[in-house]
Amino acid sequence: MGTGKKEAARKVRQGKVDDGMGNVKTKGENFYRDAKKIKTLNMFKDGKARRNAHGEITVAASYQSRETPTARIEPNRKWFGNTRVISQEALTSFREAVAERAADPYQVLLKTNKLPMSLIRDKSDTVNGIKQHQAKMEIENNPFGDTFGPKAQRKRVKLGVTSLEDLAGETAKNMDTYVEKLDQGTHEDGTPIVLGDTSNPDDAILTTAREAVFSKGQSKRIWNELYKVIDSSDVVIHVLDARDPIGTRCRSVEKYIREEAPHKHLVFVLNKTDLVPTGVAAAWVRHLSKDYPTLAFHASINNSFGKGSLITLLRQFSILHSDRKQISVGLIGYPNTGKSSIINTLRKKKVCTVAPIPGETKVWQYVTLMKRIYLIDCPGVVPPNQNDTETDILLRGVCRVENVENPEQYIPAVMKRVQPRHLERTYGIKEPTDAIDFLSRLARKGGRLLKGGEPDLDGVAKMVINDFLRGKIPWFTPPPKPEGAAGEEEKIQGRDGRLGEMGRKRKLDETNPETAEASESSDSKPDEEFEGFDAEEDDDDDDSIANLEISDVESGEED
Repeated sequence: MGTGKKEAARKVRQGKVDDGMGNVKTKGENFYRDAKKIKTLNMFKDGKARRNAHGEITVAASYQSRETPTARIEPNRKWFGNTRVISQEALTSFREAVAERAADPYQVLLKTNKLPMSLIRDKSDTVNGIKQHQAKMEIENNPFGDTFGPKAQRKRVKLGVTSLEDLAGETAKNMDTYVEKLDQGTHEDGTPIVLGDTSNPDDAILTTAREAVFSKGQSKRIWNELYKVIDSSDVVIHVLDARDPIGTRCRSVEKYIREEAPHKHLVFVLNKTDLVPTGVAAAWVRHLSKDYPTLAFHASINNSFGKGSLITLLRQFSILHSDRKQISVGLIGYPNTGKSSIINTLRKKKVCTVAPIPGETKVWQYVTLMKRIYLIDCPGVVPPNQNDTETDILLRGVCRVENVENPEQYIPAVMKRVQPRHLERTYGIKEPTDAIDFLSRLARKGGRLLKGGEPDLDGVAKMVINDFLRGKIPWFTPPPKPEGAAGEEEKIQGRDGRLGEMGRKRKLDETNPETAEASESSDSKPDEEFEGFDAEEDDDDDDSIANLEISDVESGEED
């Protein structure tokens, strides 16, 4: 090996891969210090004063000179007046405007940390948004000498009783009133229960212990999964069943998001709208839109409805949070409401396991919708409610029917929610006397008999409940009627009784009656797939949904 190769190997071994010419300046190259380097060096020697040979300061250090500079005040009026004070009328109008924007579910306040939100939430018993104790407020408002000491002017408490026995009786009376108040139908957030939340109070009396199958969806593991999804999501989609939106609404989760995470966006998605008339779905959308933004949706990979509106809404949320790399969208709700089906519809392929039985999704999972939007699937959760009966829990699809004992006892509730003509058209059984007679005739018609020719009531009841939950038997909960005449005339632009109808098209139809009739006949054709509701009006029906008027166009059938 030559000397040159040995020298090159030594340089590589010692980490000296350069040629040693790094410090050598070539002719014509600028080797002077730049301004940044000079500024840094001056900073190091700027902290000391310069002195002469006798030790006297010739140049003082920065900010240590005793010489008074020659200067004058800038002629600006802001030095002579407090220009940051506004009038009370302007402050009141600002508070009303911001409160109106904050209360509107279809508007979003951006950068709320830079807005004086305490002006909106300011109350008489709060200081900087923190609730103050009444005794603390009393002590701070009154002088110390008037509250404590020999000259205290504190008033004696008015008990309203003259003896200890009267005080004990008053305490027992207040306790009974408190217990009665707890027994009243109120939700977790304190709001009263409206029609459809609970069934008849006579049916809510429990005489036996509840089966373990009716406690599904309430385990600690499920709630841990739910809170993980809520904490990881920027947008929370609450999936509701269009047939029973109030029954499948988790008010306790809404209260938690509203109080603990107000910066997260909550959206309602009314799924399974293909199982109800169009007018009913539109009425529920109008009713739920008063609380949160609501979309109608039909989950289907090949033939979906509302997919474009939901993706557009998610893109708007992505634009709102443009400072983030991506946003996460979590789907929560009751079991078997179609959360995984919505994700499959948005992806247009099967990425989540789906099944017509509750409890198919066990853990949360991330799904990529697009580059900046991620979806989070969550197991179904059932908030505990003491007003829910076993019948309500079963008919909401919370538990699996095959695990329920004596399912024939829930058939009267099914027959109460379904119109008789729909049962007759589905099973071909006319005018049954009661639930047992209906199950017996259905079992004999289908050949489901036990030993000795007895009808299999248990198996037939499970079949009927499964048909009720899976949409084979048409039913729905009627939407609440608007209060007063003003509510009847209230209409939303672009959604006058039908989903997807544009306002411009409606105005053109009003000007051209002939075109309107033609458009109504053409609009009724796509709805012919819904065969659940007849256009015939039966005056003798007195079931739960007979009082709701359904037009021929809404029902999708023609005489």
